[in-house]
Amino acid sequence: MARISGIDLPKEKRGEIGLTYIFGIGRSTARHILEQAHVDYDTKVKDWTDDQANEIRSLITENIKTEGELRTEVQLSIKRLMDIGCYRGQRHRKGLPVRGQRTRTNARTRKGRKKTVANKKKVTK
Repeated sequence: MARISGIDLPKEKRGEIGLTYIFGIGRSTARHILEQAHVDYDTKVKDWTDDQANEIRSLITENIKTEGELRTEVQLSIKRLMDIGCYRGQRHRKGLPVRGQRTRTNARTRKGRKKTVANKKKVTK
């Protein structure tokens, strides 16, 4: 079993897809890594030799920020935006969409479940 950056890669997946299970590595980065390590994209993770796995592991640790280190950097960037009080920071603080999406409808992922507000009663005469 290949274990890279503290993640157990799925054995039955192709190498290109298996590497994307690591936070911070997408498809294009995975292809680039496999190219540098001289491993075929279509080779399943279970078919990697120990030398290939070690080569991939060393390339990732030397060149790419992944997992905890990357998560920390992202959180610090968001905290910096909130501290300086810029528009994006205010949106993060309020839990609203940050990148200009509409909020009148949708945006339920950021805003949470609907909170129904009762309408005002009319005064009877």
